[in-house]
Amino acid sequence: MNRQRLMIIALLLLAVFGFYVSGAHTFFTLETLQAYRSDFQTAFQQSPWQVAGIFFAVYVVMTTLSLPGATLLTLLGGALFGLGWGLLIISFASTIGATLAFLLSRFLFRQPIEKRFPRQFETVNRGVDKDGAFYLFTLRLVPIFPFFMINLVMGLTRLKTVTFYWVSQLGMLPGTVVYVNAGGQLGELESLGGIISPGLLASFALLAVFPWIARRIALLVQKRNAYRGFKRPSRFDYDIVVIGGGSAGLVTSYIGSAVKAKVALVEKHKMGGDCLNTGCVPSKALIRAAHAAHEVRTASRFGVNAGEPEIDFTKVMGHIHQAITDIEPHDSVERYTKLGVEVYQDHATLTSPWEIKVGDKTLTARHIVLATGARPRVPSLPGIEHAPVLTSENLWLLTELPKRLVVLGGGAIGCELSQSFARLGSHVTLVEGMTQLLGREDQDVGEHVERTLTQEGVNVMTAANALEISQDGPGHQLVVEHNGERTTIEFDYLLVSVGRQANVEGLGLEALGITTTNTGTLELNERLQTRLPNIWACGDLAGPYQLTHAAAHQAWHAAVNALFGELKSFAVDYRFMPAVTYLQPEVARVGLNEKDAQAQGIAFEVTRYAMAESDRAIAEGATQGFIKVLTVPGRDKILGATIVAEHAGEWLGEFTIAMKHGLGMNKLLGTIHPYPTLGEAAKASAGVWKNAHKPERVLTLLERYFRWRRGHQNTQKEREQGDQA
Repeated sequence: MNRQRLMIIALLLLAVFGFYVSGAHTFFTLETLQAYRSDFQTAFQQSPWQVAGIFFAVYVVMTTLSLPGATLLTLLGGALFGLGWGLLIISFASTIGATLAFLLSRFLFRQPIEKRFPRQFETVNRGVDKDGAFYLFTLRLVPIFPFFMINLVMGLTRLKTVTFYWVSQLGMLPGTVVYVNAGGQLGELESLGGIISPGLLASFALLAVFPWIARRIALLVQKRNAYRGFKRPSRFDYDIVVIGGGSAGLVTSYIGSAVKAKVALVEKHKMGGDCLNTGCVPSKALIRAAHAAHEVRTASRFGVNAGEPEIDFTKVMGHIHQAITDIEPHDSVERYTKLGVEVYQDHATLTSPWEIKVGDKTLTARHIVLATGARPRVPSLPGIEHAPVLTSENLWLLTELPKRLVVLGGGAIGCELSQSFARLGSHVTLVEGMTQLLGREDQDVGEHVERTLTQEGVNVMTAANALEISQDGPGHQLVVEHNGERTTIEFDYLLVSVGRQANVEGLGLEALGITTTNTGTLELNERLQTRLPNIWACGDLAGPYQLTHAAAHQAWHAAVNALFGELKSFAVDYRFMPAVTYLQPEVARVGLNEKDAQAQGIAFEVTRYAMAESDRAIAEGATQGFIKVLTVPGRDKILGATIVAEHAGEWLGEFTIAMKHGLGMNKLLGTIHPYPTLGEAAKASAGVWKNAHKPERVLTLLERYFRWRRGHQNTQKEREQGDQA
C-alpha cells in the first residue's frame, strides 16, 4: 500500500478517533434530539439556509466516514424541514455521502484486496458486471442491511460509480421516506425500534423481493418470445435427445441414463467421435511407436548399442488401428444400449425446439443436447485443392511413411505429429506463422519445444507465412515467406494442423435462430444453454477448449442442468482446466502462465525448478525441462503451474488438485512423496518457493539462540561470518 493511501487512512482514523474522544457520539442519541428539538427548530426559523447547508454538510460527512448517527440525523431532518424538503435534502445528502464512501473504499482497499484474492474477486466482478445494479437495488430496499457496509463492500467491486449513485438514490428512497416521516413525530418516539414495525419490515422485504419476481416474469416473457411460432408437443418421447456420439455426447447420455431419464443418442458416423477414431487414441498410439524408435536410436547413451531402428510402417499403423479396435467396445452401440440409451445411427435435423428428424422418424424431447464436435480447418491456400493434404481425419489411412512431410501449424497437434514422424524417419518441416511454437504457452516453453524438435531433426520455421502451393512435375512445393524472403519447401504430403471448426451445418439451427460466435462455436450462456432454454451444447461445438476432458466436464453440466435445472443449475467452471501436449518431454499446464497473468493484470511470483536437479530424471537421462509455478506475491497460493518434463501429464494432477481445493505450496512441501520419482519434483519446487520466502529475522534470532545454547561468546571468526552473511 503506497504512502498516499496510508496518509488518507491515518487521517480517517484520526477523524473517527476525534469524533469519539470529543464526545460527539453522545450527541447522536434519540434523547438528545428530543431534548434540543425546539432549539433546532428555532435556529432553522432564524437562518433556514445556513441550518439547511450545515445539516447537509454534516450528513454527507457522517455518511462518508461511516459514522453512527445518520439515522438520527434523518429523524432530525424530518422534524426540521418536514416531509417534502426533508426528503429532498436527506435523499441527496445520503446518496452523495454513500458514493464518497464507495469511492474511498475503492481507492484505499480495492487494489490490495484484489491482488490478495484475484480469483475470488474475478468471480464476484463477473456477477457484478451482469447483475450488480440489480443486487445493489434489492439490498438498498431492505433497511435491516447496514447501508455503510453496502457502501464499503460495493467499493471493492468494479461497479461503475454512476450506477452506484443512481441505484442508491432510488433504492434508499423508500426507507428514507419512512424515517423522515417519523421525524415529524420526534417528540413522541420512545425508541428507534418503534419506527419500523414487524409489519413494515415485512413490507420492505416484499418490496425487495419484487424485483426478483419481476425478473422471473421477464425471463418467462423472454422464453415465451423465443418459442413464438413453435408448437410445444403435449407429450415427449424422451427426456433428452443427444446429437453426437463423441466424448461429450457419450458422457451426457451416460449421465442421463444413470439417473433413469429416457435418453436417445443420435450419431451419423462412428461411435466414439474424433477422440477414439481420429484424435486422442490413434495419435497417442503413433506417439508411443515413435517413442520406441527414439529409445532404440538413443539407447547407446545407456551403454546399450542397438543401432538404427528398422521401421515397419504397416505394422505401426496396425498397432494404431488395434488400439482403436480394443477401445471401441467402451463407446459402442451395444454398451450404451445395455445402459438404457436408445441409439440411432443416422443424420439428425432439428425441426422445432422439441422435435428432431432422424432419418424417416421424428423424435420429441423435453431437452436437446448438441454435441456434434468439430473437424480440421483447411486453409484456402492457392493450389491446395490439388495437393496431397493430410489432416487428423485421413492421416490414419496412410500405408507408407511420408519421405518428405510438411506440417502446417505449430500448435499441440502439429508439434506432436512433427516429432513422431521425424522419429519414424520422415524428413519433417514444421511451418508456424507465429513467432513461437505452442503460442498459448510462455516464450520459454515455446523455445524449449523448438530446441527439442530441432535437435531431433525437424526443420522448424517460425514467423513463416504460407503463401501458396505449386507443382513441378510429380512433386509439390509449399511457398512461404520467411525472414523477408520467399522460400520453397518440397513435400510428398502436407499435414494441416491449423485448428478446428465446429460442426454446425445441417442441424437446422438457422431456422431456430440459434447463432454462433465469431470463432464458429455456438452462442451459449454460462450454463451451456442456447437462446432456446431447452437446447444445450457441449464439447468442441461449445468451445472454448477442444479437449476430451473439457468435453466431459461440459457434458456433466449440460446433462444435469437439462434434467434438474428447474431446481438447481450450475455454471461451468474452467479455472482449473489442465492441458497436456504429448511431446517428449511433455508440456503440461493448469491455471495461469506468465502470459495469461500479464494479460489479465494479475500480480504473481514465479518459482522455477530445473528437472536437472531431480534424482530420478538424472537416473533416467531425462533432465531436459523445468517446472514453473505462479503464486500470489508473498503467499503460497498457486495461480498456475507449467511442467516441461517426462510424463508431465501424469503428475500435473497434483497441482490441479491443490488449486481446486485451495492447497498451497506449504501443503505440497509437507506431503510425503515416494523417492525417487519424477513427481517428487512437485515437492522440490515447493521447497524452492519456501527457501525464497524463509523468515530471515527468525533465522537470525535462532542463530543467536543456538550460539547461546552452545555456551560461549561470539568469536571473532563467527562475527566475521555473520557480517559476511
